[in-house]
Amino acid sequence: MDFHKYLDFSKEVKLALDNKKPIVSLESTIISHGMPYPENVKTAREVENIIREQGVTPATIGIINGRIKIGLEYDELEVFGNSKDVYKVSRKDIPYIISNKKNGATTVAGTMICSYMAGIKVFVTGGLGGIHREVERTWDISADLYELMQTDVAVVCAGVKSILDIAKTLECLESFGVPVIGYKTDEFPAFYTQKSNYKTDYRLDTPKEIADFIFTKYDLNLKGGIIVANPIPSEYSMDEELINSAINEALEECKKLNVSGKDITPFLLGKIKNITEGKSLEANIALIKNNADLGAKIALNLGR
Repeated sequence: MDFHKYLDFSKEVKLALDNKKPIVSLESTIISHGMPYPENVKTAREVENIIREQGVTPATIGIINGRIKIGLEYDELEVFGNSKDVYKVSRKDIPYIISNKKNGATTVAGTMICSYMAGIKVFVTGGLGGIHREVERTWDISADLYELMQTDVAVVCAGVKSILDIAKTLECLESFGVPVIGYKTDEFPAFYTQKSNYKTDYRLDTPKEIADFIFTKYDLNLKGGIIVANPIPSEYSMDEELINSAINEALEECKKLNVSGKDITPFLLGKIKNITEGKSLEANIALIKNNADLGAKIALNLGR
C-alpha cells in the first residue's frame, strides 16, 4: 500500500532515505504534552543531536496541517513545543487530524504507525503506555499495547511509565506476543528507577545483538513490535520509596479531580514533577537521551 501520498519528509530525512542511511524516529507528544516549555524543545533538539553524533538521522514525527511530517524542522519543533492547539494523536485520531487538516503530536502508538509508513524500524521514546492501576475500575489501557501487537517497529524505552501497573502490562505484552528485551539487564526497568522486580524475556548486551534480533524477527515475517528496555542511567535513578510516594499522592489527586482518558498521563507526570521538586523531570530528560544513544547504535548495526 502506498502511504507516501500522506507523508512529507524533511530534507535531512529524505536524503537519508534516498541513500539508505540509518534513521531513528522520535515522537512529538513528549514535546507538546509531556514536558513544560522551554525544556521540551531544548530536550528535543539535544536528543536529535545525540542521534546525529552516531552518524544516524533523527526523524521527529508530527502532523502539520493534515500532513504527516517525517522529520520536524528546527522551527517546527518550536511550534510543537509552544502551541496550545496541537492534538494528541494515536491510531483512532489519525484519520480525523489528516482529513480536517489539523496539527497533531504523535503518541507512541501514533509514531509507530507513521514510522512503519515511512519504512523506519527503530523508534526511541521515554516510556511506554500500558495498563493503568485500578484498571478493574477504569478499564484504562493504553493504545500503545495494541499497537505493539500489530506494528513492525522496535521501540527503545526505559520501560513503562511508573504510574502504571507494570505486572499487568507485562502480562498483556506476553499475551500479545511482544518480545521484551532488556539491554544489559535481566530486570524490566520502571522508568524513573532501574528496577521493578519483574523480569524481561531476554537479556542482550550489545546493540549488534539487538539489531540481529530485530532483523531476524522481521525476516521471519513475525508481525508486531519489539520492546528494547533500557534502564535509566544509575546516577539519575530516583529513590524507589520517594517516587512511589509521589505517584500515590498524584493518583489520589487524579481521582479526586476525576481526571480521565488521555489527560491522565500528562496530569500525573506534572503532579509528580511538582511533588519531587523537579527531580522527576531531570530523570525523564536523562533517560530519553540515554535511549536516543542506544537507539542510534541499534539503527547503525541494523543498517549494516
